[in-house]
Amino acid sequence: MRRIPISYGVGIVLAAALPAFAQEGEDRTMSVFQMFFWSGDFVGILIIWLLLLMSVLSIGYSIKVFIDYRRVTLLPEEFHEHVSTMLNDKRYREAIDYSEQDPSYLAKLLNGALGEANNGFGAMERAIEEVGDAETTRMLRPIEYLNVVGNISPMIGLFGTVYGMIRAFQVLVEEGGRPDAGLLAASISTALVTTFWGLVVAIPALAVYALIRNKVDALSSEGMLITEELIRPFKPGAKKTGGSSSRPRATPNPE
Repeated sequence: MRRIPISYGVGIVLAAALPAFAQEGEDRTMSVFQMFFWSGDFVGILIIWLLLLMSVLSIGYSIKVFIDYRRVTLLPEEFHEHVSTMLNDKRYREAIDYSEQDPSYLAKLLNGALGEANNGFGAMERAIEEVGDAETTRMLRPIEYLNVVGNISPMIGLFGTVYGMIRAFQVLVEEGGRPDAGLLAASISTALVTTFWGLVVAIPALAVYALIRNKVDALSSEGMLITEELIRPFKPGAKKTGGSSSRPRATPNPE
């Protein structure tokens, strides 16, 4: 038995529905609300409003993520200036306490590095990498919800499309090829509108997900570079004054 592509089936349904739509248009016009936010079928209404709810939640969550992952939040300039002064003055314990109280990404990197100061400069560099990887993973985890929404919503829309086409073909069969305009229009509307809302939800969610992920990657790399610059004085042979070598201890005691 030869299988008919779904595009042919949609074409058949639309061709059969055109005369019905023309006759229906003479009697009344469909409002924008009825076209995009309503359906003649309960399942269609449920799918449409589920996607609308997902859209609202996705937009709100996207705004929250944008606010949480700003540069001023992850790499605050004020913290950078204060801790630089403390390290230059060799107030290591004060710098550790100050970084422990700050919730920013930069503070966590520096706190992890200073915590390994007694184990040498190499241990401090490894601590930056380990803390950086852990914190980056932690920051990326919440935005995965946008990725999930962006991938699931088209599937929900496709479910509505398939359901609407099945209903349309059932109407054609039940009416012997001369379907009632209202019944056929409701089924086709369900098929198309659910696809529309699935894409409306998915496109912004995936776009925001990509933007925020790239932003987090860039800021996390920048934060690691800033932290490495802050701990550079701890490196043996980092500074020289006049003719004699004036080097900070490779493992300064933060106490």
